[in-house]
Amino acid sequence: MKIQVERDVLADAVAWTARALPSRPTVPVLAGMRLHAGADLTLSSFDYDVSAQATVPVTTEEGGSALVSGRLLAEISRSLPARPVQITAEGGKAVLSCGSATFTLLTMPEDEYPALPEMPPPAGTVGSDAFASAVSQSATAAGRDDTLPALTGVRIEIEGDTLTLISTDRYRLAVRELRWNPARPDLSAAVLVPARALAETARSLTSGAEVAIALALPGENGPEGGSGAGDGMIGFEGGGRRATTRLLGGEFPRHKALLPTHASATAELSTSVLAEAVKRVALVAERNTAVRLAFTTGQLVLEAGTGEEAQAVEVLEAGFDGDELSIAFNPQFLLDGLAAIDSDTVRMSFTEPGKPALITGKPDPDGQPDYMYLLMPIRLGT
Repeated sequence: MKIQVERDVLADAVAWTARALPSRPTVPVLAGMRLHAGADLTLSSFDYDVSAQATVPVTTEEGGSALVSGRLLAEISRSLPARPVQITAEGGKAVLSCGSATFTLLTMPEDEYPALPEMPPPAGTVGSDAFASAVSQSATAAGRDDTLPALTGVRIEIEGDTLTLISTDRYRLAVRELRWNPARPDLSAAVLVPARALAETARSLTSGAEVAIALALPGENGPEGGSGAGDGMIGFEGGGRRATTRLLGGEFPRHKALLPTHASATAELSTSVLAEAVKRVALVAERNTAVRLAFTTGQLVLEAGTGEEAQAVEVLEAGFDGDELSIAFNPQFLLDGLAAIDSDTVRMSFTEPGKPALITGKPDPDGQPDYMYLLMPIRLGT
C-alpha cells in the first residue's frame, strides 16, 4: 500500500473511526484499525457491538491494506503538521511521513480481524442537523447504570413519517419527536439503541445533509455475511461515514402512561435566566441535595441550603397560573432539561405536589411541543 492524503482529512477520519475501538479489547486485533486503499481510503474499526467506517479521498500509487494500532494512529494523526501525509505498508510495518516527521508502526495480522457487519436494510433518511439535535435532547435522560441495560438506551419508535426518541433513568424522562422520510409509508417499529453510541454517531454525521438509517429487527436475518443481525442492529450512514450498533434488549417503561394529561398549575419564564439562577443557587447545595422552587403570582423564589449550611436565595419574575406551589429538584437534572430545550421560554407544568413536573419549551399555538422533559421532584423533610 502506498498513498498520499491530506492531514486534516486523515485526522478527522481516524478520530471518527477510533470511536468504535474497545477500551479493553477481548482479543488484541480488536485494538486495530484497518486501512484499505483502493480508489479511496477506507478506515474501519469493530468491537463486535459497534462498528465504524470512514471513506476519504486519497492519491493511490499502490493499493493494499494494513491493520495498525487504532489508538496510536489517532494520537499520531492528531499531532501531525499541516502537510500532506504519505502512508506505505509492507513487510509487517506501516510508515507515516508528514513534513519532517516519520512514524513506523508494526502491523497486526489481518487474517485474524473479524469481518465488519453489512448494513441492515434501509429504513429511511432524516436531516443530519435535526437528527443530531433530537438525539442530544432525547439522550439527556438516559441512565448510566449498566446493571439496568434497557435504561442506558434511547428507544426509537417509528410510525410512518414520525420518529419518536425516548430515554429515562427512572428519575426523569425525555421525549423528542421529529419528521423523517421513511423507506415506505407504512413502516412501524420500535428499537432500543445504546444512548452513548447513538449520541456519538449522530453528532459526528452532520458533515452531510442527510443521515440514512438502516434497521434489522431482532430475529431478522441480516445480509449475507453480516454479524449480529440476529440480535437486531441499526446502521447510520452519511458524509462518507458509516456506523452500526447492536440493539439492546429488555423491557422499556411505557412512557406514554407517565406523561401527564392535564396541569393544575403552569409557570413560564426565560430559559436562560432560570438556568443561570439555578447554577448560582446550586453552588451552596451539597451533593445530591435539592434546589427548592416556590411559585407565587408573578414570581419564583429559588433556594438552596438549610440550617447551619451555606444558603442561597434568588427571586425571579415568572408568569404563574395556579395556586401557590413549592417543589424541589435535583439541580443537575433540572439544568440538563433546561439545556435541552430549544426555546427562549420554558414552561413548567404541574399536576399536584409530589408528582413529576413537565418541562417544555413554549408550545406552538397549533399543538404539542416536540420536546418534553418529565422530572421527578425530591421530597423534602418536614
